[in-house]
Amino acid sequence: MNLTRDCVAVQIPSGETVTIPVGTYVDITQRLGGSFTIRGYGGLFRVGMADADALGLDPVAEAAAVPAPSVGEGPVDEKQVWETLKSCFDPEIPVNIVDLGLVYDLHIATLPSGNSLVQVKMTLTAPGCGMGATIAGDAQQKLLYLPGVEEAEVEIVWDPPWHQSMITENGRKVLGLE
Repeated sequence: MNLTRDCVAVQIPSGETVTIPVGTYVDITQRLGGSFTIRGYGGLFRVGMADADALGLDPVAEAAAVPAPSVGEGPVDEKQVWETLKSCFDPEIPVNIVDLGLVYDLHIATLPSGNSLVQVKMTLTAPGCGMGATIAGDAQQKLLYLPGVEEAEVEIVWDPPWHQSMITENGRKVLGLE
């Protein structure tokens, strides 16, 4: 497909933001968690939901497939937090960050308001990955959509180093490792 307008994208794996010009031919290689991975313009790029129309997609239909912000107060349920993190993906790998074994720690604290602070420590599959800030930012924004979450912090850590043995059984199945 050819882009229908200029499109802001994040280059993979460098993490640099670029504008891909209208008319550029691209292929969608992955559409998970409310973002798209495209190939074209000399590489791989992550495109956000806001630019779905540039890919020739219906933004309303695409947005309907992504959980909307919820309204609510009080402490967040830990199960909701884990499910939300499962909607975050490395744009190069079709497995969510939880099943990839990238989430090392999750802590929920109750704030004076009665709402929650969610703190997550996660890693990446490779220390030089320029997509770390993008993936962590995606996770943070999705956590802030949860009812009762007032603050969310997602920290990238490197200890212990990630290894394929950290991938869950479900993740291994998706990747064909079992």
